[in-house]
Amino acid sequence: MDAAFAACEVAVRRVDPDRYFSTLFAPAEKRPFLFALYAFNHEIARIGETVRDPMMGEIRLQWWRETVESAREGRPRAHDVARALAATFARIDLPTEPFEAMINARAFDFSPDVFANDAARDAYLDATSGNLIRLAAWLLGTRDVHDDLAREAGIAYGLAGLIRSQPFHAARNKSFLTDPSAARVDARDRLAQARRLAKPRRAVAAFLPAALVPLYLRNPKKDVPLYHKQLAMLAASMRGSI
Repeated sequence: MDAAFAACEVAVRRVDPDRYFSTLFAPAEKRPFLFALYAFNHEIARIGETVRDPMMGEIRLQWWRETVESAREGRPRAHDVARALAATFARIDLPTEPFEAMINARAFDFSPDVFANDAARDAYLDATSGNLIRLAAWLLGTRDVHDDLAREAGIAYGLAGLIRSQPFHAARNKSFLTDPSAARVDARDRLAQARRLAKPRRAVAAFLPAALVPLYLRNPKKDVPLYHKQLAMLAASMRGSI
């Protein structure tokens, strides 16, 4: 099982550096579980990046629904993420609903639909980015204490991500944002709301990616140097909040 966790860590470091470095601020014994969770997130997120046929996308999402279910039952499929999730479920009683919501929300990624309004957009971001933070906080021992904080931080970080990834989505003829300028304002407002809520303290590692939102919004078209991001996470970790 150590090999499965190690494979998840390698994958997260390669494809999701923000969450990789945030995990380094978590207790060492919790890091493998976080890497398993973030590797799972990458697997379902990349379906929309690689699939154009909605039917094929639905098939792959269903595969992950069944994979999570079998992992929870202790009979993982022959996949490193599945094995790591099974070991995580065996150690920590994680809720089922966030996993289901994350998978279901990803159907939007490969659909021709657009968000009906900002509320629909935010519901998608809460189901994806917000639930990922909720599960990470649960892994770190706070259960659902910081549910509201996960929503605000998740939407802020998710909006920043959508703003920065507009060229990629435009090349696929997929639209997530109707007004990027308004979305930048919304992201700042969500982060401000998150910062007014209770500090996550021991679960702060779950929320650290949101500390990067101001850096990303400063110039969405420009890459942020790694050391700037590391310093932002370090400062947030020392404060015990984003």
